[in-house]
Amino acid sequence: MSNNSLWTRNFLLISAANFFFFVTYFALLVTLPTVAITHYGSTSTVAGLFTTVYIGAAILIRPFMGLWIETYGKRFMLIVSLVLFTTASFLYSFFDSITLLLIIRFVHGLGFGMATTITVVFVADIVPEFRKGEGMGYFLLSTNLGMVMGPFVGLTILDEFNLYILLWVSAFCSLIAFLFGLMTQLPEENLVKCSAGEKRAPLFEKTALRISITGAFFGTAYASVLSFMAVFAVEQGLGTEASYFFVVYVVILLLTRPLTSRWYDQYGANAIIFPAIVSFAVGMLILGLTTNALLFFIAAAFIGGGWGTLFPSFQTVVMQNSEPKRRPVALATFLSIFDIGISGGSLLAGVLIGVISFSSLYIFYSIYIVAGLAVYYWAQKKNSIIYR
Repeated sequence: MSNNSLWTRNFLLISAANFFFFVTYFALLVTLPTVAITHYGSTSTVAGLFTTVYIGAAILIRPFMGLWIETYGKRFMLIVSLVLFTTASFLYSFFDSITLLLIIRFVHGLGFGMATTITVVFVADIVPEFRKGEGMGYFLLSTNLGMVMGPFVGLTILDEFNLYILLWVSAFCSLIAFLFGLMTQLPEENLVKCSAGEKRAPLFEKTALRISITGAFFGTAYASVLSFMAVFAVEQGLGTEASYFFVVYVVILLLTRPLTSRWYDQYGANAIIFPAIVSFAVGMLILGLTTNALLFFIAAAFIGGGWGTLFPSFQTVVMQNSEPKRRPVALATFLSIFDIGISGGSLLAGVLIGVISFSSLYIFYSIYIVAGLAVYYWAQKKNSIIYR
């Protein structure tokens, strides 16, 4: 790439599209299970399907994304994903049948899985090679901001207005993502055309497996925060403060991301990832010991500095550790395995809570994360050039 600038028009557009993808995603993620019970009279099991079906669809579609991107091109596949995601977002408002809503949820998950794979590949292509860590870090900050704004928008609208306003606002956010995505431009692509009988490249990228397993390992721990932090906060008498947990999380990201992204490019992945693992573990330990708002927010800060640094670093490693033409497949491999860690982690946390307290759960995960130092060491030792 001749242009060494990071903040290009395309970078800003795809980051904005990604932000609105995740606002839509999290606004519905935190509200639809509750709505299924209170508005539609569903059981808690059926309510849980609104999350399971969505994530399951994303996991199902991602292994094929690398092949489709290589065959049809990033631009075409981005448009397909935008159409699926936006159409499903608008369809929620027109149906009251749980079965039909779950079908729409599945289609929505397909669009989400496709779009969030392609956007990262876009960024890997348009960011200068020597600024990969910095560029990926800033781009994934749009994901983190969406993670905060989504629940805030969803819960506020549901509390102050009604379900249908929530659904239309979410649809409008997806439409904005659609428009930003359409305005993003890429250079001409060399598409892969396989002749009859020719063996296609694998759907999974071998070079991404170790770091993908590592990401899923740590994602399992983070799933306990996503799924049960709010319930734990209420149990501790911190229900009012719960909505500000991710605000503190993102403030720390905004303060640290410029430094960690540059240090990644200057000193390598290990210089960032090992300290981030320690920060994540400390945050989970403090969360488990929390008895007041101060400790609660300190935990949020350490978790934000830890997990908020780990996730973009893992994705950057995946991009750097694969050949440019295999990056879509490598990223799809990472996200598919990572999503299994998140969904499995939510299930595991629910099982553990039936046996131990919330406090014990988070203390357990702090020890689990420390053990993850060995998992990451195993993942990085095969290719020291990328990590150091």
